[in-house]
Amino acid sequence: MHSLPRNITVLGSTGSIGTQTLNIVQRFAPEYQLRWLTCNTKVEDLAEQASALHPYGVAIRDEGACKRFKNLLPDFNGRVLCGEAGLCEAASDTENDFVMSAMVGFSGVAPTMAAVESGHTIGLANKETMVSAGKVFTEAARKFDATLIAVDSEHSAILQCLIGENPNAIARFIITASGGPFRSHTSEQLQHVRASDALAHPNWKMGDKITVDSSTLMNKGFEVIEAHWLFGIDTSRIDVVIHPQSIIHSLVEFVDGSIKAQLSLPSMLLPIQYALTYPHRLPLAMPPLDLAAVGALTFEKPDTVRFPCLRLAYEALETGGSAGCVLNAANEVAVQAFLSNQIAFIEIPRIVEEALNNIEHLSHPSMSDILAIDRETRNRLLWNSSVQHSHS
Repeated sequence: MHSLPRNITVLGSTGSIGTQTLNIVQRFAPEYQLRWLTCNTKVEDLAEQASALHPYGVAIRDEGACKRFKNLLPDFNGRVLCGEAGLCEAASDTENDFVMSAMVGFSGVAPTMAAVESGHTIGLANKETMVSAGKVFTEAARKFDATLIAVDSEHSAILQCLIGENPNAIARFIITASGGPFRSHTSEQLQHVRASDALAHPNWKMGDKITVDSSTLMNKGFEVIEAHWLFGIDTSRIDVVIHPQSIIHSLVEFVDGSIKAQLSLPSMLLPIQYALTYPHRLPLAMPPLDLAAVGALTFEKPDTVRFPCLRLAYEALETGGSAGCVLNAANEVAVQAFLSNQIAFIEIPRIVEEALNNIEHLSHPSMSDILAIDRETRNRLLWNSSVQHSHS
């Protein structure tokens, strides 16, 4: 029987994807070695994980949090690395057999690139890497013979639908979206929604940032960009459809008109496990999908007037170059401002569009360019009074 990779490193082990990854590893493989566990600031959670699971080492991005970890777990006998350099060292460890990239946002870019440049197999749950630097990442993966395995449920579904198929026979991808908590809201109602409303997702339990992205449809736009880079398919052949039940995770249409779909209950456990065991399947303790109980699967077109973030993502992908990096950075700043009650929900796309229109575009950015553009976008928005005071 196929088993999990021997040495598993989890970048972002204290987040939603990270903790579920550890649950799967524990369930299947008490004899397997957790190589590195990493976090940004949640060292209390990291200390619990390290105490229970005995990884080879931990890496903590925030220097102050790193000191706190040492106080929390003074008898930890594994290695402790600090700062972004520490995360990159953990990600590039030659002993890694599989690296789960589960950090949130742009913070995952440098460590994931370190894993790519080391030729590792990477479970990619950090979609911001592909949004910000998809061309750079795919070229680096080819150069260093790294393997990128999709962990997003939608891209995992596409991967599963493509098994055994000729790439030349693909007509298009259809990525499904739940529509989020505001699917039926009018434009007037959207002006008054609060962060707590956006965080009440009807189907999925996720981190705050991705949950807000789901409510604006930016998350779906990110997935379109990620699908383009992961599978090498033109933007014009990637469609999005609203599917409120979240049972079908994506579909692939072929040139003969046949469509394959991957269905399962809305849980990240399946795509995480599939990435860990790819291309094999192992049993997973989840309730079976009862189609009769689900009753109906419905679909509708996304409304890019009420939810312009999806349109902005398509436009950024068409523009190429540094546009994806600006899109991601502006969105991260705007979402944080919304979560902090500094701006209204409807201002998220306005801020993103303004950044895309006003920040200088580079057609062929390097990784150092990407890092600089990300910094510049954030700095300009954080100093811009429209982000700070537009909701006052």
